[in-house]
Amino acid sequence: MNSPLERPALKNVTLVAVTSVALAATLKAIDASMNQADFGRVLLLSDRRPPHLDDHVEWREIEHLASRQDYSRFMLHELAKHVTTSHALCVQWDGYVLDGAAWRPHFLDYDYIGAPWPHFRDNHNVGNGGFSLRSRHLLEACTTLPLSRSESEDLVISRHFRPALEAQGIRFAPEAIARQFSYERMPAQGGEFGFHGAFNLVRFLSREDAQKIFMSLERGLLARSERWELFRWALARGRFRLARNMLERLV
Repeated sequence: MNSPLERPALKNVTLVAVTSVALAATLKAIDASMNQADFGRVLLLSDRRPPHLDDHVEWREIEHLASRQDYSRFMLHELAKHVTTSHALCVQWDGYVLDGAAWRPHFLDYDYIGAPWPHFRDNHNVGNGGFSLRSRHLLEACTTLPLSRSESEDLVISRHFRPALEAQGIRFAPEAIARQFSYERMPAQGGEFGFHGAFNLVRFLSREDAQKIFMSLERGLLARSERWELFRWALARGRFRLARNMLERLV
């Protein structure tokens, strides 16, 4: 954990999580992020109020998000109503701040930063929305973007409508800056501000904590590919209880 002198004071950034699932794990991600930096505001937007909530976390009730499509619609069309700071740091249960000392002031020069996607090689590969920094300018611009049933909100922002957003003055971080900010499907370089992905999260958890978190998740929350990945990871490291749990959720 960082000392107070190392914790960045991000007064213009709202730490925000939006969820109707994995509520306990989401709170852990919020707490982990708060341990690394001081934010102007901390918001939990959910249809349920947690029984135990840190005094520094503001809960706001939203409609139940019954699907990934509902989540994407909210992130595009509703999130701007809740953020009053210049930027929002969006976290999920499987992505949070790792090292507050890795914060760089130039991150705020951009309207969108997320971990790069290695499977795109057309300079439109930034990035992942699960742990992402977004400006109010971007949030407001996204309220008019259309959303189809098959699209996730980060693909809508970072790929399908990136040229249209850039035409409005939206600035996407270059890959080099995005790799300083976070990692997901690319190998960690070391010194990133944060990360995303259950397949990365498990590396930071003890056997007991991994068991608690992954068994607390709603069935179907993890994609089948993620369950296979976690199964293989756990099996290779002798984490047989976790491997068995993942296998049970595959059948």
